[in-house]
Amino acid sequence: MKKERLHKTTSFSVSGAVIIFILVLIALITLYPFVYTLAGSFNDGTDFEKGGVWLFPRVFTLDNYTAVFSDYRLWIGLGNTVLRTVVGTAAALIVTSCVAYAMSQRELPCKRFFRVFNVITMFFSGGIVPFFLVVNILGLYDNFLVYILPSLYSVYNMIVISTFFRGIGQGVREAAILDGASEMRIWWSVFMPMSTPVLATVGLWIAVMHWNSYLPTLLYTSKDESMWTLQYYLMRIIKDAALPEGDAVNENVTAQTISFAAMVIAMIPIVCVYPFLQKYFAKGAALGSLKE
Repeated sequence: MKKERLHKTTSFSVSGAVIIFILVLIALITLYPFVYTLAGSFNDGTDFEKGGVWLFPRVFTLDNYTAVFSDYRLWIGLGNTVLRTVVGTAAALIVTSCVAYAMSQRELPCKRFFRVFNVITMFFSGGIVPFFLVVNILGLYDNFLVYILPSLYSVYNMIVISTFFRGIGQGVREAAILDGASEMRIWWSVFMPMSTPVLATVGLWIAVMHWNSYLPTLLYTSKDESMWTLQYYLMRIIKDAALPEGDAVNENVTAQTISFAAMVIAMIPIVCVYPFLQKYFAKGAALGSLKE
C-alpha cells in the first residue's frame, strides 16, 4: 500500500515538475521581448548598436524617453488615441449590448434571419477597396469618426453579451414589464447594471483594439499629423527608422532605441489596466465559447 502511494506521489511530482518547467519556459519566452525592449529603451543609443544588451541596460540613460516626449507628434497621437479609445469603447458597448439584448429575447420577430445575417458577416467581408469607397461616400475620409463608426458593432462581442443576457433569465424582464418599464428601460436600467462582468470583458477587448490600431490612419486619412494615433506614430518611427522631431534629440539616441522607448510608452496603459480586469477577461472568454 505504501509503495503504491509512493509511486503515485513520485509520478505526480515528476509530471507536475515537467508542467511547471514548461509553463515557466513559456512565460520567459513571452516576457523576454518586453524585457529586451525595456532594456534597450533605457540604454545609450550608440552603445546599444555595439550589441550585447540582453536583459539590463549597459549604459543607462533617459535620453530616449526625453527625445520621444519632446516630439509634439507623440502628444497628438496620444491625445487622439485616448479620445478614440474612450469614445469608441463606450459607443461600441452601447450599440453592441443593445443588439445583444434584442437577440437574447425569444419573441424577437425574424430572429433566425437576423442570426444568420450576423453570422454571415463573421465569415465574409466586403474587402478593403469597397470599404474605402464606402468611407469616401459617407464623408468619413480624413474625419475622426472613421476611427469610431466602423468599429461600433462586432458580431462576436454581441454573441458574448447576448449569452450573458440569456443567463439573467426571463423572470427579471417579465417583472420589469409588470412594473411598466419599456424595453429600452429594461435594457438600460436592469440588464446593463447586472452585466458588469461581461461588459468589462468586452470593453477591454474593444479598448485594446482601439489602442493598438493604426490601419485606419494609414488607409482612411491623408496622413495629416492632426489625425495621427499613437500606434501610427510608433509605426512611422519603426518603419522609416526616423528620429523624433524635438529639441531634446541628440547624438546619443538612435532610431532603434527611440522606437523601444515609444513601444514602452504605448504599452504602459494596457499593462496597467489589464491586471484589474483579468478575472472578467477569463469569464467573458468562457462565455464566448457557449452556444445558444
